[in-house]
Amino acid sequence: MWLADNRKPAFEESRPDASSSLDPADWPAFRALAHKMLDDVITHVETIGQGPVWQSQPEENRERFRQSLPAGPSDLSAVLDDVRTHVMPYATGNLHPLFMGWVHGAGTPVGMVAEMIAAGLNMNCGGRNHVGIDIEHQVVRWMREAMGYPETASGLFVTGSSMANFVAVTIAKTEALGLESRRDGLVAAGRDLIAYASAEAHGCIAQAMQLSGIGSANLRMVPVDTAGRMMPSALGMMIRQDRAEGRLPFLAVATAGTVNTGAIDPLGDIAEIAARENLWYHVDGAIGAIAMLSDEMRPLFSGIEKSSSVALDFHKWGQVPYDAGFLLVREGEKQRRTFDQPAAYLQRADRGLAAGDTWPCDLGPDLSRGLRALKTWMTIETLGADRIGQSIAHTCALARHLASRLDAHPLFEVKAPVALNIVCFGICGGGSDLVRTLVIDLQEQGLAAPSWTMIDGELVVRCAIVNHRTTETDLDGFIDIMTAYLRGCGF
Repeated sequence: MWLADNRKPAFEESRPDASSSLDPADWPAFRALAHKMLDDVITHVETIGQGPVWQSQPEENRERFRQSLPAGPSDLSAVLDDVRTHVMPYATGNLHPLFMGWVHGAGTPVGMVAEMIAAGLNMNCGGRNHVGIDIEHQVVRWMREAMGYPETASGLFVTGSSMANFVAVTIAKTEALGLESRRDGLVAAGRDLIAYASAEAHGCIAQAMQLSGIGSANLRMVPVDTAGRMMPSALGMMIRQDRAEGRLPFLAVATAGTVNTGAIDPLGDIAEIAARENLWYHVDGAIGAIAMLSDEMRPLFSGIEKSSSVALDFHKWGQVPYDAGFLLVREGEKQRRTFDQPAAYLQRADRGLAAGDTWPCDLGPDLSRGLRALKTWMTIETLGADRIGQSIAHTCALARHLASRLDAHPLFEVKAPVALNIVCFGICGGGSDLVRTLVIDLQEQGLAAPSWTMIDGELVVRCAIVNHRTTETDLDGFIDIMTAYLRGCGF
């Protein structure tokens, strides 16, 4: 209650010495510097296509970041000048329309503003009774709707899908062994736990098995068909064999957009097998699941609504600034009983800051968490699901355009079906060394940033078109750049 005589509490009458505060001594000067920096970053984003895609740091720039720990203060204007000179020119490059090597989102100005707001408010979103938790709950409701999940579903922001997949494996393990396994560990199993994923699954699935204590040797890699999709018949056969040999199958992981080619596993068929065999059915949708926002692309992911959990990344196709990974779990109570802690300092109250039932810290391993939900909420609230979905579908159309141009070109050969937004191609008459040299030279010259991968034992160029800024003109220019390069090499 407020003091009866409306006096301020005594501690407010004794202000700290100015030297103990970390706030600026001159707020108007700070405001001017901050506004100038914001303008510079906006200009950087606005003009991103006019500069190199990426450039390597010179040694003297790296040397700037090998200095000793500073004991005294520096003038903020000098620090911001350092950022302009030594940081901004040498970023990853994923904002540029011709950054295509990895599945990185390009961000949006809206998301940038959201990050600034979130940093200023500096909320800890592990729990407590404040608006940050409600914003996260709002995004959970939106994703339930998008993925066709029931109202029982829970959701959690994490760093990325690697962490989301780990959390899902942990939930599946707890469901298979019972709550006592949180205390007793794998000894509660009495036999080997076995999980299944396709041979094209991301390496973080094996890592999740390692981190959970189960071990990656207990992850079965299911063969894929010629399109890179898990073969349900092989999955069923492997489960039957493991059961016959006394093991405990507990988890099936499907991939909605493989990292190599963007292939989508047959989600509905795998769901039927998982239900029949009583397995936790998890979908690694880091690349593709957010495409459920697109009316055009949603049918490609039929069956995802039957899963037990889905991992996805808003910071890829959702264009939310890094990092913004997410896990959605069909039965939220299963997620809660895997992670909630009865610690005294986490007790709940009927009112006040400790009010509330389920906090995010009850749903995952993190207690200290930033307000990742705000930049996701602001991006979706400002742009709308339809516009984001159309952007996603457009990048897939661009991938088909690139593949069509490459197929018609005498110097190139598409090496894998284009399922989503990833195009893998080789150089006719050129081997692995040429592919590697081409990719690195284009990167170092700032002309484009593809990458490479292995398809059927062959090193190929890989282009993942995620950037909402990329156009057909950019891709046509990319082909012209590669053609000129190869002609210069005698092709």
